[in-house]
Amino acid sequence: MHYKIAIVGGGTGGISVAARLLRENKGISGQVAIIDPATKHYYQPLWTLVGGGVAQREVTEREEASVIPEGAVWIQEAVKEFLPENNQVILDSGKSLSYDYLVVAAGIQIDWHKIKGLKESIGKNGVCSNYSYDYVNSTWESLRNFKGGNAIFTAPNTPIKCGGAPQKIMYLADDYFRKNKVRSKSKVMFVSGGGTIFGVKKYADSLNQVIARKEIETHFKHNLIEIRSQEKIAVFENLDTKQHVEMSYEMIHVVPPMSAPDFIKSSPLANADGWVDVDKFTLQHNRFKNIFGIGDCTSLPTSKTGAAVRKQAPVLVANLLSLMEKQPVVKEYNGYTSCPLVTGYGSLILAEFDYNNEPYETFPFDQGKERWSMYLLKKELLPVIYWDGMLKGLM
Repeated sequence: MHYKIAIVGGGTGGISVAARLLRENKGISGQVAIIDPATKHYYQPLWTLVGGGVAQREVTEREEASVIPEGAVWIQEAVKEFLPENNQVILDSGKSLSYDYLVVAAGIQIDWHKIKGLKESIGKNGVCSNYSYDYVNSTWESLRNFKGGNAIFTAPNTPIKCGGAPQKIMYLADDYFRKNKVRSKSKVMFVSGGGTIFGVKKYADSLNQVIARKEIETHFKHNLIEIRSQEKIAVFENLDTKQHVEMSYEMIHVVPPMSAPDFIKSSPLANADGWVDVDKFTLQHNRFKNIFGIGDCTSLPTSKTGAAVRKQAPVLVANLLSLMEKQPVVKEYNGYTSCPLVTGYGSLILAEFDYNNEPYETFPFDQGKERWSMYLLKKELLPVIYWDGMLKGLM
């Protein structure tokens, strides 16, 4: 099998790039391969609201076949190995596929197994997570069944997709507990392997006010390492002292550690940390010039969000088409990313920032303030932009 352009990954990045390429260069129809074994495609940003009981899980799922752009060939297999010196990938079936140009859009790997006891307990007895279609309904179930006690919300010390998600569900939970008259006999705790509530000062200041108002207890540099679900005990490692700290819970929302997919980590495409090693401005691979990377699997030093992919895709496509025309690769990505920080039912802080962790905002008002309008943007408008704009190469 040979294709002019092979795209590894049929998620947000892969589909966006394929759709844009085929819109901007009709001549490559039939010569673009999307390699992905998944049968379903998910709009994951809505899972916070599913976990909070205000959206249905089913609206976030579509058939993968329905998002493959016209003119692309879908190869429903996984990649086992990259052979960039030979312009080849080896598929799980053992077949090889050769290419002229490669785009790696393989997303991020969720390492459920790295927290002892988590795989056995997730989705049961108050242990829940919004980071999987299979488990997100258990979050809403845990909120509804909560009658008081400790409600713990964790975040790991690894890069994760949507860095704000660990705290968004906590703010919704706090609202729900107040509405259900159980907040007064509860302790809501944010226990994070990170060192701060948010990396951009403007939004961190706003979030610290939310935490104070909601009387949430915070513990930073505490990384979850074990769940003992029979005893309802969570074990954290204090990253400064290396001591183990046990906390009891009635419910615990777990954000598992994440990393680059294993088949990338072990490949010549990876940097020392396992991510696809790309130039942070052009998205071109630092060693293999006919390879580009996009999204969560890359070394780009920005938050791993769909909003970042939306700004990366046009840069990557422009540079790839330039390379195909033997022109210089000059289009640059400035590190833009966005995190719509839900702070309660009907309120949201829209964080938007660049590589310098400086606000890079869209709207002509202070986005550091909680707003109903921005909550509506997340709940109603962004899913439409995703399905009908991004995935069709229009936005």
